[in-house]
Amino acid sequence: MTEVHTLETAPATPRGTSRRPSRLLLVASTGGHLSQLVAMRRWWETFDRTWVTFDNQHSASALVGEDVIHAHSPTTRNVPNAVRNTLLARRVLSELRPDLVVSTGAGVAAPFLAVAHRRGIRTMYIEVIDRITSRTLTGRMAYPFVDQFAVQWPEQKHLYPGAAVIGPTL
Repeated sequence: MTEVHTLETAPATPRGTSRRPSRLLLVASTGGHLSQLVAMRRWWETFDRTWVTFDNQHSASALVGEDVIHAHSPTTRNVPNAVRNTLLARRVLSELRPDLVVSTGAGVAAPFLAVAHRRGIRTMYIEVIDRITSRTLTGRMAYPFVDQFAVQWPEQKHLYPGAAVIGPTL
């Protein structure tokens, strides 16, 4: 039987670990990806945290009072910005030294998750809520190397064996 968690019972630590993180780095492109992480407030609000997202009206209104680092946009098919975001990830992860990097995608997620993984920083990816029968590009890229992969619907579980079902985040 598939174990289903709510946001309140979702694992606070990735599989194979027992230490609860104290510092989070929350990474998301703006739009639905950022909205889903913001909707998880009851899960992340007690942690020391920093956000990485794009500098636009959505992030400005959604993250009032939060510590925000702006990533380079656009990310889709933009190699110079992918390189810039990889360099940004290296700098931010070195300076902040988070215990856990959490992302819902999209393009900005890959460099941060990859650099964190290479540095031994725990990572968690949450597949988006609206992809029930197919995998996202970011999900396919992140799945092989993140410490914890979470989905929001039991129907997504077959797409990502071993994923934790945490329930809808919106």
